[in-house]
Amino acid sequence: MSTAVSFNNKLSRRVLIYILLCSFLLSLVSTSIQLYSAFQDDVERLNNQLSNIESSYIQSISTSLWDFNEPLVKQQIEGIVNLPDIRYVKITTGFGKVYDYGDPEVVAKQIVEYPIFYGDNDLGVIMIAADYQDIYQHIWQQAGFIVISESIKTFIVAFAIMFIVHRIITRHIYHITTYSQQVKAENLDKPLELVNRSKNKDELDELADAINNMRIALKNDIFKLEEAENALIQLNGELEIKVYDRTAKLAASNQQLQQSLDDLTLAKDQLVQSEKMASLGQLVAGVAHEVNTPLGICVTSITALKEKVVDLNKAVESENLTRSQLTGTLSLLIEYQQIIERSLNKAVELIRGFKSVAVEQHTDPELKINLAQHVNDVVNTVKTLFKRKNYSINLTVDENFTLVTYPSAWNQILTNFMTNSHMHGFEDQDSGNINIHFTEENGFLTLHYSDDGKGLSEDIRKRIFDPFVTTKRGQGGSGLGMNIVYNLVTAKLGGTIKCLAVEQGCAFQVKVPIVKELTSAPV
Repeated sequence: MSTAVSFNNKLSRRVLIYILLCSFLLSLVSTSIQLYSAFQDDVERLNNQLSNIESSYIQSISTSLWDFNEPLVKQQIEGIVNLPDIRYVKITTGFGKVYDYGDPEVVAKQIVEYPIFYGDNDLGVIMIAADYQDIYQHIWQQAGFIVISESIKTFIVAFAIMFIVHRIITRHIYHITTYSQQVKAENLDKPLELVNRSKNKDELDELADAINNMRIALKNDIFKLEEAENALIQLNGELEIKVYDRTAKLAASNQQLQQSLDDLTLAKDQLVQSEKMASLGQLVAGVAHEVNTPLGICVTSITALKEKVVDLNKAVESENLTRSQLTGTLSLLIEYQQIIERSLNKAVELIRGFKSVAVEQHTDPELKINLAQHVNDVVNTVKTLFKRKNYSINLTVDENFTLVTYPSAWNQILTNFMTNSHMHGFEDQDSGNINIHFTEENGFLTLHYSDDGKGLSEDIRKRIFDPFVTTKRGQGGSGLGMNIVYNLVTAKLGGTIKCLAVEQGCAFQVKVPIVKELTSAPV
């Protein structure tokens, strides 16, 4: 792999970035320490310089002042100001005479004052003001040199390390990656070899050896699988013959199931005509509820049978089939066949029983009626069924209320409600209360029907409108009455019906839209 390629890969870039970052931080710390040390040295140098001024210049200045040699005094203080970092010098004599030189407005970092004596005579005070301008300039010059030198050194070291890492690690990793991506079943004979390696093995050599060992193991496994595949071809042929035989038996069972389904469809059609159901799907669901157990066993057995056949086929395809697995699967297939045959015979007998269910079918024109008169006629007619019972029927309806509706639908709704109260709610009772209450509000007619009989269990109440739900199974109850009521309310009258939860007895709420006038003349 070329150097250009190596520096373009992600690992090389990360190594280079980390090296440069660490080098930069170390250089920054080193430079800061060096500059701080240089600053302290320059400050110390300034302090020494001030001390030298006291020892070197004060004596000659005192002599010049004693001799009143003003030109020499000025020349001497000018020499002091010309020293590094000295910006202003001022001599104040005891006679009030002032000699100064430099910038009196300087922002001084250090100010010192020394007394001037000539022998025992106090001649005045010299004040010297110094700043760090020269020190700062020296520090900046030194900082620039250090930064440039450290940067050059950092980049040289970083690229040297990068080159070493590339030569020792990254180029071999790239070679291993390329080999791993290109290895296939047809070129497993080609080993992985790392070039220009030392005699002493390291982790990269161990990784290459591990890949080569894996390559050899994979090659051996493929060879064994090919042998196993050839060995199972013959067994697969024998198994296909047995599966074909079992499939033929399963096809016969499916044919019998299809005949049962045809009988179920015929029974469904008869129930649709006899029970006045508005939806074919609901009748199929009702019949399916009764024959759910035998057909469910058939479906479960067929599903389990299919799963066993699929598992057997997968074992053949994956070449993991054992003799015990084959024997056990064939035994289960025979057992499932027997279960399906028994369940289908039971389903056929159940369907034959449903063919006897019949209820009269009506045609019902839409008419305009007086609701109170019509409801009273229905209640009085149904009362004839209760002549041996002492029921109290409480009827509330507006005597002047008229609407356009299907009279026969209301006949059947009220008849089914009252008949259920008689047969189920007031079973083993000679008396009871039935409440029929009609109200009109916001364009809807609402019927509240309730009794104080035995009531309904929570399970029955949730499924009361499903087909074939009855508490009189085998005692003459078809379980279709409330389903017919539901279909009449929702499909024919365009309303809603609810079974309400009450503490005693049962209660229903029927809510339908009110139509006041006929849209077309009745036929």
